[in-house]
Amino acid sequence: MAGRIEDYALIGDMQTAALVCRDGTVDWLCLPRFDSHAIFAGLLGTEEHGFWRLGPAYAADSPPPTAARRSYRGDSLILESEWDTPRGTVRVTDFMPPRDGAPQLIRIVEGLSGEVPMRSELRMRFSYGRVVPWVHKYDNRTVAVAGPDSVWFDTEADTYGKDLTTYSDFTVSAGERVAFTISWQPSHKEAPPLPEPEQALRATEEFWREWVEQCTYHGPYREAVIRSLITLKALTYAPTGGIVAAPTTSLPEDIGGVRNWDYRYTWLRDAAITLSSLLRTGYRDEARAWREWLLRAVAGDPENLQIMYGIAGERELGEAELDWLPGYENSRPVRVGNGAADQLQLDVYGEVIEALHLGHMTGLARNDYASVLQLKLIRYLEDHWQEPDEGIWEVRGPRRQFVHSKVMAWVAVDRTIKLIESGDAEGPLERWKELRDDIHREVCEKGYDPERNTFTQYYGSKELDASLLLIPQMGFLPPDDKRVIGTIEAIQRELSTSDGFILRYPTDGEDAGVDGLPGDEGAFLACSFWMADDLAMIGRVDEARKLFEKLLDLRNDLGLLAEEWDPVNQRQVGNFPQAFSHVPLIDTALRLTASGAYGG
Repeated sequence: MAGRIEDYALIGDMQTAALVCRDGTVDWLCLPRFDSHAIFAGLLGTEEHGFWRLGPAYAADSPPPTAARRSYRGDSLILESEWDTPRGTVRVTDFMPPRDGAPQLIRIVEGLSGEVPMRSELRMRFSYGRVVPWVHKYDNRTVAVAGPDSVWFDTEADTYGKDLTTYSDFTVSAGERVAFTISWQPSHKEAPPLPEPEQALRATEEFWREWVEQCTYHGPYREAVIRSLITLKALTYAPTGGIVAAPTTSLPEDIGGVRNWDYRYTWLRDAAITLSSLLRTGYRDEARAWREWLLRAVAGDPENLQIMYGIAGERELGEAELDWLPGYENSRPVRVGNGAADQLQLDVYGEVIEALHLGHMTGLARNDYASVLQLKLIRYLEDHWQEPDEGIWEVRGPRRQFVHSKVMAWVAVDRTIKLIESGDAEGPLERWKELRDDIHREVCEKGYDPERNTFTQYYGSKELDASLLLIPQMGFLPPDDKRVIGTIEAIQRELSTSDGFILRYPTDGEDAGVDGLPGDEGAFLACSFWMADDLAMIGRVDEARKLFEKLLDLRNDLGLLAEEWDPVNQRQVGNFPQAFSHVPLIDTALRLTASGAYGG
């Protein structure tokens, strides 16, 4: 059985990522890309679906021991786990070097004291645990082959096969180091070069040191900000600049339920807000790469803008269910692909244009086609902004006139007007000013409930939605507007959990609610950070700081956050780690620092 979501650590090479549990088990790894088939899918099934455990030896009738301590090495993505045993202490260092060739996962065992018996158990299962590869020796190396894929396993330790698993039993003494590496290669190509683990470790550490040095934030929450930035960098697909929402699929928002989605793609919304956080903390190269990715993905067809694409700009993301996997803690179905790619979500236009606007304002080198794209997007919105859509939360129920979608349409027009006024683009300025006013007027008339003094989820609704917290942050209305304050207070009353965190919107248990799905979900962490932001904006800075620091306490021991927090079972839920949680953490830290609202 897989560990709790917060028991996992992230390692990666900016092209794919692995999750490592506290007991030294890699339960998730897709090769060679984030969206490739998993060779270790134990996270969504059982050990029969693939895993790699490396740690102290243990009795067959006992669970594997968990590490007594673990941490990242400084400001890096190099994981160090330590076990204290009756025979001594041992450390395992796990990392994936930024690649210029075959993707590698390297694990180095180091004896710290005494003599510790160790065991490596490697069970590779291709195609999400469905395919048992042909494992054999080739030129003194172990290779697993199935169809187009091959994985090469290298170590100086002795290995043997048993029950379709590759084992290594060895003892490590104080000062000794034993390395293990797996490398992926297309099966029709020759073997990848022999790994050089120690050299790769030094290069990986240097890469992260140099990258973190670019950060311009030096405030009181620097540790949390840096770890979130490293996580966002790890979720960036280096060859193209695309950013995945998370490196996993089907980790449930509701344990045992059906709210299980594949997040290994580039949502324009998630990527745009990630870009904004990177720009605000000094990372222009990533912002430039994402802008180039966007221009390639959208290409000459902005009228058919998708809300998400593959990490190289692929449009076809057909959704399927893997019925041979029982799911994380029996949360089924397990899905790959994402049918929401075909939805209409009008807010995406606003997020993309806001990101392009921020790049322009922070001095990102001008790209003429980016301005052309922005104007094309506005011309599309001009004709379609009044249509109902599926909204920011990708409802699987009927389309509605979601207020947040209209607000973000207003943002798109407003930022484009600013671009024209700056002299960097040409367009029908007066017509679009009228359009901006029309959208604003309609939202305030149809999306606002004067009796309760709050904006609502969609026109004519009595329901609330946490995305309304973005109204002051986007500049749609000033923070001191009574309607803004009323909305913030209404969301606190009606969408807050007992511990003060924020739900996205009401759900209806076993009945399908506005999102068209049965079941409930936890507090959405991004929404909780938005609440802290809003509280700071309306002057309730002490309350904002306390909520923010409570949210920081929800991070696991390595500073990582999933999508949601289950207030009943007190655990993280949803895909992990989640860009949409780490981005608002950074944004709120910057706001609180600017306001001086932080503890001693």
